[in-house]
Amino acid sequence: MRSLVPGEAFRVDELPTPGAAVAAYLRAVPLAPLGVELVSLAAAAGRVLARDAVADVAYPADDRSTMDGFAVRSSEGRAARVIRGAVRMGHAPPHALGEGEAMRIPTGGVLPAGADAVVAWEDADEEAGTLTPHEAPAAGESVTRRGDDMLAGDTVLHAGRRIGASELSVLATVGLAQVPVFRTPRIAIVSTGDELIDPDSRPQTGQIRDSNRWAIAGALIAAGCTPVHMPIGRDEPAEIAEQIAAGLALADGVILTGGSSVGGRDHTPAAIDACGAPGVIVHGIKVKPGKPTVLAAIGTKPVIGLPGNPASALTILTAVCAPLLHAMTGASEARGIATTAATEFAGRRGWTWYVPAVLDSAGARPLALRSSHTSLLARADGYVIVGPEAGVIAAGAPLVLHRYGVQA
Repeated sequence: MRSLVPGEAFRVDELPTPGAAVAAYLRAVPLAPLGVELVSLAAAAGRVLARDAVADVAYPADDRSTMDGFAVRSSEGRAARVIRGAVRMGHAPPHALGEGEAMRIPTGGVLPAGADAVVAWEDADEEAGTLTPHEAPAAGESVTRRGDDMLAGDTVLHAGRRIGASELSVLATVGLAQVPVFRTPRIAIVSTGDELIDPDSRPQTGQIRDSNRWAIAGALIAAGCTPVHMPIGRDEPAEIAEQIAAGLALADGVILTGGSSVGGRDHTPAAIDACGAPGVIVHGIKVKPGKPTVLAAIGTKPVIGLPGNPASALTILTAVCAPLLHAMTGASEARGIATTAATEFAGRRGWTWYVPAVLDSAGARPLALRSSHTSLLARADGYVIVGPEAGVIAAGAPLVLHRYGVQA
């Protein structure tokens, strides 16, 4: 796969599919996580687990009550029992449960030896120190058995898992106060184009505010990367090459937007090649939007050239480049939302189209694809992949809705 020179048209029939483009890239640039570090539980949220989390002991460690009530022997049916003693939270039962006895127990309390069921307060009559159940309790009723949640040695979280609220709870439960996580990649962002100005400036004729870098930055943060903002690169090969070199000196990779096509002012591919080997590996993918995407590297650091149109840039980063970011962060691939097509999704046979869509009670509905529209993806709930084998998804057919922004 070669880099085209400005003014040379894409040879559409030779363009790779997204899968082929990513596979070719990863053969040339075997990306991997950048190392492992230990962080505290307080700093682990949002990071990617680097090693499997394994339960150190059984959880719960004892048979426990799931109700406020009385610990009993189920074999004694509806017979009256003498209430003897009480279990306190955080303490072992005061004694074993004898025949004809019941013991007060709170939710979460440890069952005394001899007990195998719990009768809830409201399911029994208590009078003069005697308990009489309304119904005969079944063995195991209102009881969580020892090890019911996890056993010692169980893998409870796999490496590659993004750490959120539920994962933090599990890590704390199994005693991982210091959590092994993959190092966070730093990715430099370079927006290119003479027409770009900063968001706090008022556009003059022909100018637009630089929105791409903020969409890319948000997607990078969601992917577990740290964005590094570089100055806007003007449409001159030397200046773009300088920004790439500066970004590589500060970060573990570079993402550029704009200048990746084949027009006379599209200098990104040539600027990348000027920075070193291997340079451009893929230039052009058989997709819509985002055909002029560039996948490159300088040394072992990835350099990605995204289209300048806002919808195209974020779509390609999400749909095509996610495997590259996952390889660097160590994160597992995200799954989409399984649903159905509320109406037909049209594409083009032989191509891969990423069609923005909204989701409602009837399923997913396509939105008109306008790659230059900044607000399009904010109005969409995600995108649907149409093709390349079939150029259409019929109404009522199953499909998968993918969220914008690189997820894990």
